[in-house]
Amino acid sequence: MATRLIMVKADGSVSIHADDRAYKPLNWMSAPCTLKVSPPPADVEAVVAADEVGLTEVWEVRNNDGDTLQIAIGEVFHDSQHELGVDPGLQKDGVEAHLQALLAESPATFGDGWTLVQREYLTPIGPVDLLYRDQAGVYVAVEVKRRGEIDGVEQLSRYLELMNADPLLAPVRGVFAAQQIKPQARTLAGTRSIDCVLVDYDALRGLDDASERLF
Repeated sequence: MATRLIMVKADGSVSIHADDRAYKPLNWMSAPCTLKVSPPPADVEAVVAADEVGLTEVWEVRNNDGDTLQIAIGEVFHDSQHELGVDPGLQKDGVEAHLQALLAESPATFGDGWTLVQREYLTPIGPVDLLYRDQAGVYVAVEVKRRGEIDGVEQLSRYLELMNADPLLAPVRGVFAAQQIKPQARTLAGTRSIDCVLVDYDALRGLDDASERLF
């Protein structure tokens, strides 16, 4: 027996949570399922055990496949019900499309004198997120990710190989831009002569002024 948070949702699903982890329940039963509440069992051995721990009721949660989750209740510290209403859905903030649009409006993020040539520049294997010219007039292909991993570097490498085969574009440099870049991705980018740039999403939106920070 232990102190637990038990959540019963409108769809019938039940989850049991401890107070030492962020989101993953200790146990759960996904919908569709049914919940039956009963007094402690009446057989002699079970009654003795129930008396020892002070059981007041037993919950039995069963799904359509016959799987069963039993929850023994000793004491209820708090019991409340909340109507959350119609789910409006989840809207992600800071997705790659948002970052791409903000960077397209702010070429100076990468350097003085940079100009945007085109968003979603098409190549035979897919579009490059952003194509710029730097201060020297050299084309620069920028791949934008929220979280920079090896796959993103490989993707940009393939784009650069094709673009540098085009005499109208070559030479083309590459920049891998992300809010977070894993060390493995940064190492791989270095071997491909690809620059890595960390992007501050709040600063791009004008919600954060670096000059006002203490650190």
